[in-house]
Amino acid sequence: MFAAVIPAKNEEKSILAVLTTVLRLPVSYIIIVLNGCTDRTLELARSIHDSRIHILYFTESLGIDIPRGIGALYVRHLGVQGALFIDGDMSGDIYQNLVSLFTAIQSGIDVALTNCYPYITHREKLANLVLKFRAKLNRELDLFKSLGLSTPTHGPHALSEHALQILPLEAIAIPPLTLYWAKETCLSIKVATSIPHEALHSPRKHRRHARLIAETIIGDCLMGLALSQNKPLTRSLGKHELWGYHPERRFDLLAQWEQSLRSQDMFYEQHVIIPGPFSPSCK
Repeated sequence: MFAAVIPAKNEEKSILAVLTTVLRLPVSYIIIVLNGCTDRTLELARSIHDSRIHILYFTESLGIDIPRGIGALYVRHLGVQGALFIDGDMSGDIYQNLVSLFTAIQSGIDVALTNCYPYITHREKLANLVLKFRAKLNRELDLFKSLGLSTPTHGPHALSEHALQILPLEAIAIPPLTLYWAKETCLSIKVATSIPHEALHSPRKHRRHARLIAETIIGDCLMGLALSQNKPLTRSLGKHELWGYHPERRFDLLAQWEQSLRSQDMFYEQHVIIPGPFSPSCK
């Protein structure tokens, strides 16, 4: 029994294409985590009548990567054997790549990654800086020879049931920390497929967003480096504090969600839309 987790924030232009791909996969659950959407993403997601689709609907913005943790907690609660994570804007024809990620988990891999930078000879300056720190963290963890620049930050990836159970929530909600904790807890990690970034069909974002994303990823990597060197956590690089979108991550809602899953309380009922005539609704 496997699941797919799809974080989505205002993805009305791509969510149906992503679902079309995911619905072909051998999964028992498709978990759509709606992250403060203000467009038609919820309406479009509900228009697909498939009993496997569960919608986790948060009107408040959860912040970057927190929806991944929300979905991970939910599928852990469902007791799945593994989970695929694919963003709601990855509308490219990547079905076979997703199958490869599942195959890796079925073969005993705990963390299956995608290489999104194969065969690239030229990169923009900002991308090069981000990749420099991704490489630095992977080298620090002695994973560069096997993973190269691959990381859960970028591209679809999958986690085994064991990984879902053992990884700290922070390690899923701050993707570079997944690699640190996976190595620390002796999980098996492998690059299972390659997808050139352009093939994901993720839309290009404005320059400010690109800068903030870069700061977020570099800051996350700095946290991973500090952990691996047994130093106090930091997002500092020289005189610069690289916060990016990190302050907007709603760890408080993630903690509340974890508690509500255990008790099935009102918070749970307000945020879950599941199939069937007795489905709780957040409308």
